[in-house]
Amino acid sequence: MDNGTLLGEFLRARREVTAPGQVGLPCSGNRRTPGLRRQEVAMLAGVSTDYYIRLEQGRERHPSEQVLAALGRALALGPEAAAHLRELARPWPRRSGSADVAVSPHLVRMMNGWPSTAALVVGRWMDVLACNPLAGALYGGQEHGDNLLRLTFMNPAAREFYLDWERVAEARVAHLRAVAGADLDDPRLTELVGELCRESPDFRRMWARHDVFGMPRETKRLRHPDIGELTLTCELFNVNSSPGQQLITVQAEAGSPSEHAMLTLAEMARAAAPARPLLR
Repeated sequence: MDNGTLLGEFLRARREVTAPGQVGLPCSGNRRTPGLRRQEVAMLAGVSTDYYIRLEQGRERHPSEQVLAALGRALALGPEAAAHLRELARPWPRRSGSADVAVSPHLVRMMNGWPSTAALVVGRWMDVLACNPLAGALYGGQEHGDNLLRLTFMNPAAREFYLDWERVAEARVAHLRAVAGADLDDPRLTELVGELCRESPDFRRMWARHDVFGMPRETKRLRHPDIGELTLTCELFNVNSSPGQQLITVQAEAGSPSEHAMLTLAEMARAAAPARPLLR
């Protein structure tokens, strides 16, 4: 897919989900469709309506940096979404595939040394490549646990496991958009998105929004079948030695009931089986 088409799809999707009030426009008046009108985006960005329509239709492929910045402001884009917009508007070198198999044994050894922190290594498309024993116990037994997106959207128990399922799901879809950038023809991504679109109306709905943002430090509430409800902090780090891999850590606040529950879960995991760093 060429960059003009990708840029047009992104602009149209973001225009349709941006409420007038988000960008300082009055919310009154009859609107046949949700979101902003094309002429409103053009006005806010300081370009002609005809030029903006050509952008959405993929007929104008090389907007200037000034126009891209103005469009980002007009659509109230965050930093990650604005960077995504610039990437779509420029020719890009095809990214090399993520290191989807070889997880550093040094990283696995470090993860296995964390008694109360669950840790996973994921590839570019959120395939789970490795986990420490506590992460295996926390997520173990979940259907479709080989990929965090498939776990979220295709596992019937996910909505009970993630107590804030909608927020978790939206964040993971937006993260997928962020890491994909303009490289939407990657075979693994095409396969994954196709499967999720077929199996999950919720994924289709969220993917169509073109939300783009990273996964920052966040708090998740989980309900584990053995130890009950947990409040955990999740952080994501790039593995610089293996581009495309990311380390996810999941831990509870020190001294909290959730930390005590995680330590109990770690004991249960050690008693049940030896450490198994790979999930698949």
